[in-house]
Amino acid sequence: MKIQTRKFGEIDIDENLILTMPEGLPGFPGFDRFILIERTETKPFCWFQSVENPNLNLVIMSPFFFKPDYEPELETIIEIRNWHGVKKEELQVYVVVNIAGDGENKRITANLMGPIVVNQKTKEAVQFVFTNTPYSYQHDVLKSLEELVKCSEQGK
Repeated sequence: MKIQTRKFGEIDIDENLILTMPEGLPGFPGFDRFILIERTETKPFCWFQSVENPNLNLVIMSPFFFKPDYEPELETIIEIRNWHGVKKEELQVYVVVNIAGDGENKRITANLMGPIVVNQKTKEAVQFVFTNTPYSYQHDVLKSLEELVKCSEQGK
């Protein structure tokens, strides 16, 4: 199947990889079919692309890349979505990323309060927004990466 994207133009996708968001994407009513676009040249970033609207795509990434101790309440999501028999280890977790500025002024933030959780067994995805959480919707990704590097250099 071919779809149009703002970032990559027309691309071929496998229809079996289309994810459905039963409640849609918060802030974008009427769009409930998405595809994950992962490209080697843009790792660790990937795109959550609407199949229905070429202009609707989000830059996302695994939060574990910069915050290995991230612990969203996956059991809660499994229970609310009625994903019976699914273990939290079987879910893919992504966070929406915002990249602003350039050079020394570059800022990359991630929304750790509202992860996008993908269940590949059911081909469903949900953005679940947590309210009682220690996480921020503007987590500083670069600062976390700097801290990880410092810890690894110090042997921690």
